[in-house]
Amino acid sequence: MRRALFSVSDKTGVVEFARELTALGWEIIATGGTQKMLEEAGIKTIGISEITGFPEICDGRVKTLHPKVHGGLLGRRDLESHRKQLQENGIEYIDLVCVNLYPFAQTIAKPDVTMEDAIEHIDIGGPSMVRSAAKNWESV
Repeated sequence: MRRALFSVSDKTGVVEFARELTALGWEIIATGGTQKMLEEAGIKTIGISEITGFPEICDGRVKTLHPKVHGGLLGRRDLESHRKQLQENGIEYIDLVCVNLYPFAQTIAKPDVTMEDAIEHIDIGGPSMVRSAAKNWESV
C-alpha cells in the first residue's frame, strides 16, 4: 500500500486530493488540524502520533521531526541496508508528501503582528519534509 503524509497550513483542495488518493488505495497519514479536517470530511487517516508513537508536543511545534517520518521518507528502496534498517526499526515507507509551509511572509506583513506570532510562523517540519522528499526524489 502506498502512503501519503499530509501536513498543510493552507488546506485549499486538500480534501479533494486526499479523497482521490484514497480512491486509488493510498493510506493517508496526517498531522493535527489537517487530520481533523480530513476526518470531518469522511476521509480515514492515521494520525502522525500513531506513526511516531510520540505525541505532538510544544503546542504542535514538534510533530513530524522524528525518525519514523524522515526514515520513511529518506529510506532508499534500492538499498538492502536501508530496507533492513527500516524493518528493524519498525519504519514504513512514505511515498508522497503533501505539505505547504506556514504563511510567514503574510504573517509578518500584517501591521499589528507581534514578535511571538511571527516566530510561531517559522516553519521547521514542513521544510524538513520537503527536503527529505527531495533528497529521495526517485521514490518520494
